[in-house]
Amino acid sequence: MRKITINTNYVGLVFKNGELKRVLITGRYWLGFGETITLYDMSKEYYYTVAELDVLLLNADFAKLIYVVNVADNELTLVYQNKNFKNVLVAGRYAIWKGLSEYEFIKIDISTIEVDERIDKYLYEKGSLFNFIRAFKVESYEKGLLLIDGKFEKVMEAGNYIYWKNSTIIQVLKTDMRQLNMEVIGQEILTKDKAQLRMNFTIQYKVEDIVKALLANKDFEKQLYILMQLALRETVGLMTFDELMESKEKIGTSILESTIEKAGDLGVKLASCGVKDIILSGEIKDIMNQVLIAEKKAQANMITRREETASTRSLLNTAKLMEDNAMLYKLKEMEYVEKIAEKINTISLSGSGQIVDQLKQIFVK
Repeated sequence: MRKITINTNYVGLVFKNGELKRVLITGRYWLGFGETITLYDMSKEYYYTVAELDVLLLNADFAKLIYVVNVADNELTLVYQNKNFKNVLVAGRYAIWKGLSEYEFIKIDISTIEVDERIDKYLYEKGSLFNFIRAFKVESYEKGLLLIDGKFEKVMEAGNYIYWKNSTIIQVLKTDMRQLNMEVIGQEILTKDKAQLRMNFTIQYKVEDIVKALLANKDFEKQLYILMQLALRETVGLMTFDELMESKEKIGTSILESTIEKAGDLGVKLASCGVKDIILSGEIKDIMNQVLIAEKKAQANMITRREETASTRSLLNTAKLMEDNAMLYKLKEMEYVEKIAEKINTISLSGSGQIVDQLKQIFVK
């Protein structure tokens, strides 16, 4: 015989001929001949085989010292030790020493996708539980569509969504619900009179019906691009080059009116659209420059002729007044003599007195 001591938080299993005879807790004991003892720290996990556990549970004293947790294939069990989360148990059978700690076990059915409300949200970020969930985030400017096993379930507003990982297939389709801009650039187009030009077109739109946009249509943005591209080509193709240059601001209005209903079938509401740039080829640019120069020259000639006509009419009126009024005629002579005198610094006279007489005739009545 030999004497043994079992310390606090330990348990001893006494075997004889491979059979569990006694379960010893804290204290001092004597072992008989042929008996062996295995000590276990009750603060640590207990490792066993399934067959071994089934045999040990036949001993009532042993059964009182452990928690037996059975987890089905479609379940998870959350283990809380002293009210603090410890770990997650997957499918299987577990034996946990009762020891000095208080344990709580929460079983969760993961055959459905909805996460149990009993679970604290902070556990989703822990690695042990994070591996069993699927997380989706819909931003404040987005909406989403939830598809379960390929079937549309609901429209998802902004927020965080958590689902269990299982055989169910979950898809979340999202789109931006803000006003967006689309550029239709570098479009080579022929006008009605066969003038070739390149255009850049801009569209402002907003997704109004997310179900139409994402479910009823495939790649709705590509379809919208093609729709606006064809409308631009059709509208410009019905206009001559001169009509296009004179009323290019009306192109956006015309295209908006013709495409707003078709855009609605894509789940999109058009806000506005318009021509951003018109890029002409080198030959067209030269012709336009020549036309512009010719127009400006014609305008200049017209202005010159108008001014000449006005000047001639003024001279005619002045002549008629001087013809009827000798004093006015004399004042006009003096005005011109004054203008001539302003440009003369010195006057040198030579000759007879006839020059003085001639000046007297100018200034003296």
